[in-house]
Amino acid sequence: MSEYVATVEWSRDGQSFSDNRYSRAHDWRFDGGAVVRGSSAPSSVPEPMSDPAAVDPEEALVAAVSSCHMLFFLAFAAKAGFVVDRYRDEASGVMGRDDRGRMSITHVTLRPAVDFSGERRPDAAALDDLHHRAHDACYIANSIRAEVAVEPR
Repeated sequence: MSEYVATVEWSRDGQSFSDNRYSRAHDWRFDGGAVVRGSSAPSSVPEPMSDPAAVDPEEALVAAVSSCHMLFFLAFAAKAGFVVDRYRDEASGVMGRDDRGRMSITHVTLRPAVDFSGERRPDAAALDDLHHRAHDACYIANSIRAEVAVEPR
């Protein structure tokens, strides 16, 4: 069993609070020292209470699913003897009401484009198998209720 830790920190910094017009900007701190500016999505809480330059939790969830899939894909491709030069995924998530009537990310679509080099390159069936195995192994996708679709480019 592994444990993963993140520290989320917000401070009022003298702003009015009870009028609900306080900044939602905050920091995500990770054990390796990375600090990411977070905020509510401007589609949920309008500017200036949201910081559109910051990462919102919805975007972070989509990025986590995409990153997890990519990392497993790269591992499986390397093990199969394929050389990946570039991997780019223009992933997206859709917010809507789930089967319980709650607002949630209901669907995540991964759109990976992968460039290979070397003598050995996967055919369409091998590429599909790599994505299928990566999807099955991705513990982030396995942890969420949303449907995750992989549409290789």
